[in-house]
Amino acid sequence: MLKLALLSLLLSLSLLASDKVKIYASAMESEGNIVYANKGITVIYQDYVLTAQRARYDKDSGDLELYENIRVNKGGNFKILGKYAKLNIAKKERLFEPFYMIDKDSELWLSADKGETKSEDIEISSGTLSGCNPMDPIWTLDFSSSDYNTDSKWMNVYNARLYIGDIPILYTPYFGYSLDTSRRTGLLMPQLGLSDDEGIYYEQPIYIAEQNWWDLELRPQLRTQRGEGIYSTFRFVDSKTSRGEITTGYFKEKKEFFLENSLQNDSHYGYNIEYDNSDFINQWFGTDLSGQSGMYADINHMNDVDYINLSSNDTENQNTATQVLSRINLFYNTDNFYVGTYFKYYQDLTLSNNDNTLQQLPTLHLHSYLDTLLQDHLLYALDVQSNNIQRNINTSVVQTDINLPITLQTPLFDEYLNLAYKANLYMQHSTFRGTEELQTNINYRDGYYARNSHTLALSTQLTKAYETFSHVIGLNLSYNRAGSDTKNGFYEDYVDMNSSEQELYSFYQISDIVDALQIDFSQYLYDTKANEILYHRLSQNIAYAENGDQLGELENELEYKLTDYLSFYNDMFFNYDELRFSKIFNSLTFNHYGLNLTASHLYKDTFDKTATGIDRYTSYLTSSIGYTYNKHYSYSAVYNYDLEAQQKKNMSIGFMYKKRCWDFGLRYSENRRPILTNTGTPDYIDDRYVYLTIVLKPLMQSNNASSFISYRLPQE
Repeated sequence: MLKLALLSLLLSLSLLASDKVKIYASAMESEGNIVYANKGITVIYQDYVLTAQRARYDKDSGDLELYENIRVNKGGNFKILGKYAKLNIAKKERLFEPFYMIDKDSELWLSADKGETKSEDIEISSGTLSGCNPMDPIWTLDFSSSDYNTDSKWMNVYNARLYIGDIPILYTPYFGYSLDTSRRTGLLMPQLGLSDDEGIYYEQPIYIAEQNWWDLELRPQLRTQRGEGIYSTFRFVDSKTSRGEITTGYFKEKKEFFLENSLQNDSHYGYNIEYDNSDFINQWFGTDLSGQSGMYADINHMNDVDYINLSSNDTENQNTATQVLSRINLFYNTDNFYVGTYFKYYQDLTLSNNDNTLQQLPTLHLHSYLDTLLQDHLLYALDVQSNNIQRNINTSVVQTDINLPITLQTPLFDEYLNLAYKANLYMQHSTFRGTEELQTNINYRDGYYARNSHTLALSTQLTKAYETFSHVIGLNLSYNRAGSDTKNGFYEDYVDMNSSEQELYSFYQISDIVDALQIDFSQYLYDTKANEILYHRLSQNIAYAENGDQLGELENELEYKLTDYLSFYNDMFFNYDELRFSKIFNSLTFNHYGLNLTASHLYKDTFDKTATGIDRYTSYLTSSIGYTYNKHYSYSAVYNYDLEAQQKKNMSIGFMYKKRCWDFGLRYSENRRPILTNTGTPDYIDDRYVYLTIVLKPLMQSNNASSFISYRLPQE
């Protein structure tokens, strides 16, 4: 024990107080300035713990050499094993031959001929790394040299060769990655593809994160037979209550591809700006208002639909819309009132320009929340909206709507029944500007429309508990009756027009109030844990017209949870005049035994006798299935089909194989996507793809991993 304490003291005297080294051993002896230690060596330095069978310490040079079965643990994060190690604590240098390291968190191991450490950096010579079982690894990455920083946990690998088993798959002169989840600048997983008409597809995302409040993702892409482009996404958090994201993109078509496919544009570009702030008034104007303020912006623009098509190579997981909405919403809300303004701009991607598209720039909204008088028997509210509806050509308008509902209510028969009367006052005023370029005699005149209506409602809800379930039923009867109205200008002109002229009046959005009785019946079943078992609703409207009573369509809605894993939903409308169903929607969901199945069918009939079959009827089938066989194998399929048009909209089938250190997936997909041709009319392309997913863990993230290799099959 005296020898051990003496050695520890000698090392401590040779270093700074903060760099003390303690060595424990079962036996020690000294020859001059050389100290030998044997049997069960333990070295403790800062947060390093080293163990070995033998040790040699040179007091002159400060070199500490360790031999046989060496293990190193730094803060419990990784271990280094070898047969020989030399450490110089004063110079902060360490040498290991051979070198073996395991990261505890990621389970990544690295084996090399030699590892030399200076401060927090480890220089590693020729070796192999993998996240698989070292005895028989599925994949390995061989390299000529590497360096690793133990603080940042970032590793650089040079002249890397990727092997699946013994088969070489990929070579790269440089590969860098992180062993933790910290945001940092680097390359993301590339996307590869092959298409018969677009050639080889390659996208290499670049991630830049130099500060903790923003990051930038650049996604340059190449399609060898079509062209090249770049998309980028800039994300930022500018305060505790706000965040934003800006996405831009540009793609340039090759001349041959542009002419061969008769495209509208030889370049595609656009942008998207999203911003959300949940306290913008106090933050921007330095106020201390107690109410809630908010701002949400989603601004989009693109020159055609191919800007969306080219943003990704996975067409199945990409929504391609033919109409794009940009909007900005601002509001301030208190317990008593709400005030807001909304901007909406529509871009129809099937048109060469949107000069005649109606835009809402802006809408002003004021709402006074429901308040009560006479001990909660009298309720009233106020809602005012003013819409500036404009376009670049033809007529624009400012329309203001005012709604003032007043309700008088009271319970009856010990609250078994509720009786309510509501009077609703409504007015709309329109102010026009601009001239109509259509060949018509229509003249838009400023005007107003005012009316009142009355509603008498009687409702009840009863609940009864049984041993295994509870039953709730509700019945609501409401009679709506039109009152008096007055109108002039635009609204007076509209009434005097025939139906063909009325179709040109784009700004008339007022529906007539019909004297009608609305009957709603609903019932619920709940189990003893208050989980819903069944929901059922019947709704019937009966209109009282001068030419006789008219039955509206009968709606029957049902949701039934047959078991904990099987549920059925149905919603259908029956038309009494046609004695046919106008709409039937059925959906079945099953989730058990590793199987997740969803199937739905929609049927609609417009009863338009002059329309073609496809225009009159809708019959659409959607289905998806996923099956997890065990923790390694899972399968999935999607199939959507238009039964009326006899067209397959999209389908896919594939599987995923998961192991501790890698995932492998294969998926075949067919999809129909829109394009814009130089005729100015929309067209479609039927894509057929094979997607390959390979995730090498922990180098790649397995959560939500997308396919990075795809092959587009030739057009049928």
